Amino acid sequence: MKQQPLVLVTGSCGLIGSEVARSFARLGFAVSGIDSNHRAVFFGPDGDTSWVLGQLQQEIPGYRHDSLDIRDRAAVLTLMEQLRPDLIIHTAAQPSHDRAAAIPFLDFEVNALGTLHLLEAARQFCPDSPFIHMSTNKVYGDRPNTLALAEHETRWDYADPAYEHGIAEEFSIDQSKHSIFGASKVAADVMVQEYGRYFNMPTCCLRGGCLTGPNHAGVELHGFLSYLVKCNVEGREYRVFGYKGKQVRDNIHSEDVANFMYEFWKAPRVAEVYNLGGGKANSCSIVEAFSMAEEVTGKKMAWRYVDENRIGDHICYYSDLRKMQQHYPAWSITKSLPVIFQEIAVSWNKRLGVAV
Repeated sequence: MKQQPLVLVTGSCGLIGSEVARSFARLGFAVSGIDSNHRAVFFGPDGDTSWVLGQLQQEIPGYRHDSLDIRDRAAVLTLMEQLRPDLIIHTAAQPSHDRAAAIPFLDFEVNALGTLHLLEAARQFCPDSPFIHMSTNKVYGDRPNTLALAEHETRWDYADPAYEHGIAEEFSIDQSKHSIFGASKVAADVMVQEYGRYFNMPTCCLRGGCLTGPNHAGVELHGFLSYLVKCNVEGREYRVFGYKGKQVRDNIHSEDVANFMYEFWKAPRVAEVYNLGGGKANSCSIVEAFSMAEEVTGKKMAWRYVDENRIGDHICYYSDLRKMQQHYPAWSITKSLPVIFQEIAVSWNKRLGVAV
């Protein structure tokens, strides 16, 4: 009989995976992680997360790590049969919609096929264990751009009062341009729901907005807020792609993501979908983010405008959190946007050895 519940975390060296591993360890879980450091393959040396593995091994007693590629079906099945975890948190992914177009097979194999491998392994060996999947708001494609928008001095916002709280889960994912990344994540998202409904497994998809925090290894193609603050700290030029820099994102701290996962673990539901973001209160445009970064670091932001938006990019997106809060009233956003900026800046200063 297990002495403590075991959580299996895929992508355990990524931003959300590492936060989840630490959080659940503090909650008394045994932690097993899977991470093949494919972020370095996707993004080069700047995306390398091997330093995080060292931290996890130091900080979490008994942490088990497998450098396993989730595309390897036999290896996934073998590991799941051996571990039979009490909770599976799937955060491993190719996360960039820009990068996916150059590596479509790898993107789909990691995001869609890898998710199927994990789901089937869970169905065979631990079907009653909650399966939490980190999806993305990119499953909605560019449909949010069809909504009426109002242009303000520093941001776009929804003009229709029906979207005062943001995008809700019933928003359609069809008839839109998703990017290759968004399409592979749709496949994974729907499969996670289907395993829940068809096999009555406790699954949920968390359609994340901008997930961030001090441990994020942000790069230009992925990790908006972390990369923006890094550029400010280093004095590196940040490129703004289209929409006058007024495009809006909601930002959620990785700790608040992990906190929601714990609430789901305590009271799991079948085939649920949640839009997991910072909500309107934690939303900002790029130009607003420049000002917030400058306020934290005292350094002027160097940036250049490129009059060409990224394919499938949202002009305005923030999550309607009301369904999450209705289902799990003990959960709420605890990290405000100013706190997030401060934590990221401190982290980059430390990692880059920049004098504050």
